[in-house]
Amino acid sequence: MGGFFGITANYDCVQDVFFGVDYHSHLGKARAGMAALNEQEGFQREIHNIENSPFHTKFDNIAGRMQGYAAIGCICDQDPQPLLIRSKFGTYAISIVGMIANAKALTDELLSRGGAIFQGMSGGAVNSTEILATLIEEKETLAEGILHAQKSIEGAVSILLLLENGHIVCARDKDGRLPVSVGKNEHGFCVSFESFAYEKLGFELYRELESGEILELSPTEARVLSKGKKEKKICAFLWTYYGYPTATYEGVNVEMMRVKNGEIMAESEEKNGTLPDVDYVCGVPDSGTPHAIGYAHRTGKPFARPFIKYTPAWARSFTPSNQKERKKIAKMKQIPVHGLIQDKNLLFVDDSIVRGTQLSETVDFLYRNGAKSVHIRSACPPIMYGCKYLNFSPSTSEMDLLTRRVIVDIEGEEGFSHLEEYSDATSERGKRLRAAICKKLHFDSLEFQSLEGVAKAIGIEPCQLCTYCWNGKE
Repeated sequence: MGGFFGITANYDCVQDVFFGVDYHSHLGKARAGMAALNEQEGFQREIHNIENSPFHTKFDNIAGRMQGYAAIGCICDQDPQPLLIRSKFGTYAISIVGMIANAKALTDELLSRGGAIFQGMSGGAVNSTEILATLIEEKETLAEGILHAQKSIEGAVSILLLLENGHIVCARDKDGRLPVSVGKNEHGFCVSFESFAYEKLGFELYRELESGEILELSPTEARVLSKGKKEKKICAFLWTYYGYPTATYEGVNVEMMRVKNGEIMAESEEKNGTLPDVDYVCGVPDSGTPHAIGYAHRTGKPFARPFIKYTPAWARSFTPSNQKERKKIAKMKQIPVHGLIQDKNLLFVDDSIVRGTQLSETVDFLYRNGAKSVHIRSACPPIMYGCKYLNFSPSTSEMDLLTRRVIVDIEGEEGFSHLEEYSDATSERGKRLRAAICKKLHFDSLEFQSLEGVAKAIGIEPCQLCTYCWNGKE
């Protein structure tokens, strides 16, 4: 995934952009960068690897050195950015959020036309941001170029550009799968993936961009370069997992959605008679916790935290590049509260179950510390499809998904013709899937939130949500 932030204003805004970008640290783990513009020095730009240290430790001193009345920054999982591009539109800095699924095909096509030159990267890949910039250059105006680029790509990409006149151009992806929010104060405008990032800096919501809309921001004006469309397919996974609790998308706060989602899950279990007798309802920290709080509220069962993540030294278990080291750190971070585990029946709500590896290790950890039973609830439906629009859960194969592997164990690849049945908890195949996962991962029981339940918790028309990873529908 990733996130970006930018300001164009009548004051030196670099420090504010530094804090705004830092508030996107939960969205990316690989690269981060900032670009600023002032009249004396022109463009300044820094990019760093943040796999082993957080954004603010790498950019604190840099933000102190940079100066500018306009600046942008980003955090991402993939390619270094922002890039500085010198073109027929002048010099500009560009960052993107999202994924170009057909990057290799586009690279080959652009090279075959002649004239395109790409900077080399390890493994022979090309920076996705550079591909997008090359597509933009094929048209006569910046807006036409952005529309052309959006039409050419498969996937979803939102764009942020800092122009040499100090203006910022922002564009939401063509189908509205990702959020782009614009804030305003007396000094200028800002643009952000996360709304709370600019609220903390004294900006108020100006508006959210529509799908495919292109906006040009100056310190005094927000000008529409290309109108968007009302229809959208915003990623529902933003609310269930990826979004920060204080974030608001399409007017719906993440934390409030998650609590409501847990309440809906518990209500459904009460109606179906599948509610287990447990001592405590717990959340798999951190994003599973509010779902569990809602579940506990509805059932009247006490909420508890049987283990605590020790985060002062290792805030993120995925930072080391070595898988063995990541697993070791994840294990060392889990500190048990023995009085809440020993001889207790526990129900844990997780935000989702993707590969199942980490959850399996957590359950084994609970049993080693004396748990009597461990029941698992997923705050979203079974993930049946790898995301082809965003890189929130990148994988080399759909067989990385736990559900796919278990279905093959049950009836071979023929089972892939019955994925809808496997998602349905009331069908025979659905019951077999849940039982097989319980056996494989040592759960005492397992249930998933329904697709209807997620949509109800979000409160947006289902046709406006992207639920591809759950039902395969575009």
